[in-house]
Amino acid sequence: MPQHLEHLDVVIVGAGLSGVGAAYRLKTECPGKTFAVIEARASIGGTWDLFRYPGIRSDSDMFTLGYPFRPWAGAKSIADGASILSYIHETAADTGVRDSIRLSTRLVSAAWSSAEAHWLLELDVTSEDGDVERRSMTCGFLYSCTGYYDYARGHEPSFPGIGDFRGEVVRPQFWPEDLDYTGKRVVVIGSGATAITLVPSMARDAASVTMLQRSPSYILAVPGRDRFADIARRYLPAGAAHRLARAKNVLVTQAFYQLCRRRPELAKKFLRKQVTDILGNDQVVEDNFVPRYNPWDQRLCIAPSADFFRTLKTEKASVVTDTIETFTPRGIRLSSGRELDADVVVTATGLSMLPLGGATFTVDGKGVDLGDTWVYRGLMISGVPNLALCFGYSNASWTLRADLSSRYVCRLLNYLDRHGYRSATPVARDGMTRRPILDFTSGYVQRGSGAFPQQGKRQPWVMRHNYLLDAPSALFSNLATDMAFDAPAGAPAAAAATAPVSTPAGVPDSTELEPDRPDLQEFVP
Repeated sequence: MPQHLEHLDVVIVGAGLSGVGAAYRLKTECPGKTFAVIEARASIGGTWDLFRYPGIRSDSDMFTLGYPFRPWAGAKSIADGASILSYIHETAADTGVRDSIRLSTRLVSAAWSSAEAHWLLELDVTSEDGDVERRSMTCGFLYSCTGYYDYARGHEPSFPGIGDFRGEVVRPQFWPEDLDYTGKRVVVIGSGATAITLVPSMARDAASVTMLQRSPSYILAVPGRDRFADIARRYLPAGAAHRLARAKNVLVTQAFYQLCRRRPELAKKFLRKQVTDILGNDQVVEDNFVPRYNPWDQRLCIAPSADFFRTLKTEKASVVTDTIETFTPRGIRLSSGRELDADVVVTATGLSMLPLGGATFTVDGKGVDLGDTWVYRGLMISGVPNLALCFGYSNASWTLRADLSSRYVCRLLNYLDRHGYRSATPVARDGMTRRPILDFTSGYVQRGSGAFPQQGKRQPWVMRHNYLLDAPSALFSNLATDMAFDAPAGAPAAAAATAPVSTPAGVPDSTELEPDRPDLQEFVP
């Protein structure tokens, strides 16, 4: 390793909700490790700093989206984006990880050297003047907390005639700070979480807001405040109340998800009845709120305090289910022949998926094609040493899974140190059946899943979306299962790797505990 290059034990990529949480775990559970968090943007916060469209908020409760080590003190369970961003900033400052974050530093490429047992990172560092300088550094372990969305561009369908439209076309991902829609006619194209957030927020000031959807989505009305948590915080210390509310919400969310997957017809009836009770109009529900798929075939949208539905009961908002024939100078003409007049059109048509923040990876000079790899325990990649990816849940709070991933990484790093190993590489089993890492029918998943690792059907090669199963596995499972390690420094070359240990067929992975680890942490949500 060239002496002039900076070397760190661990580099975390991304200073959003996941990256700040990962830094805290690394600092507290691996106190001897040197590390840095690199962030491509000029500020921390990730999603919650980037997206600034009206009404942006969480789509998970803050007792599970928040960190388990830092109680959520806000009044609202479903919080607005500004409050979440402040929470991230305060956590980074109060835990001391802010000093380890390097802003305006983008990972361009990472090259693993087995001989040196480190990653060579190529970075683009942007100065305050906007000048970009290419720099290099090395690290022993790389942890990507960039999520799986492309934040530089969204999904942009080709709309016929859009160049003829005389109004403004806006993407939520790049919301103009100076956009004034007061008293204007707004059409929001889309039916996902962003559209359902935009409609009630924009309707406060706009003359009218119409949500134009090609097909309906499932929308669940949930309380904006958590009464259970409010009572718990009244009588218990903040930490205990937070853990209790968190545990309750984990159980409730998982129970409802299981109901949707195991008894979809019953879940459909429940969701439809809720919408009908709120809107009081069977025909409106039939026309606009009966999706063609089963609940949780795509991500379920939420409406805190039923704000979306309550707005539709006013004269300022409406939903139209139809397809676009063409844009016109005055608005949008639909396939049915109806024309929607608009001054502003918001294209809430979804995001694009992008693995590893767009950086390229090589192992001993050979490029890594993630689409040809397997995901290990939902966070490592077959054949790639000392690399972890932070994937959150698609059916529950992102942070639940992200925090488990960070704790697993810390366990693995400590395991390597105890045994004198330099690297750990997941080794895929022969004959596994390939499945997409995300089992959703959503358009953005179908378009992008081929660029991501695939999963099998048995642990540790399954991306489970179940916190109750993942927690004991992440905290207590055998770290040697299907894993190859290099030799301790100075060992003979013949001992350069250990054979991976396989979980016997029929043996639950979560019961295969690591036998020589004296510092097992208790299982707490």
